[in-house]
Amino acid sequence: MELLVFVLNHHEKLDAVLTELEHAGVAGATVIDSTGMAKVLHHDEEDVLFFGAIRGILNSATRAKSNTILMVIEKDQVQPAVDAIERVVGDLNHQNVGVVFTIPVEYTKGIRRHE
Repeated sequence: MELLVFVLNHHEKLDAVLTELEHAGVAGATVIDSTGMAKVLHHDEEDVLFFGAIRGILNSATRAKSNTILMVIEKDQVQPAVDAIERVVGDLNHQNVGVVFTIPVEYTKGIRRHE
């Protein structure tokens, strides 16, 4: 089993990605709202503390949203899942599309196998 993690940079494509994953045979996933480090740390050194704080409050509402999608899948499902993701978002090798990686999973309990 593998934990496939996909960080989706374009929040508006979330439903389409999940639908395409379902069509590829991925039985379940967990979606977490996330924000990239560059978005959190982006600031001007010359800001006065007060104005910086106000800007921070305003920017939190307009900060680009991302989603992190977690899926525990069989090893042979990894490539079909990545293919499904790329059908929606495009080539992950392009900048600002997203990031995908896997981590081996040694133990699971409570995960239903898709058959």
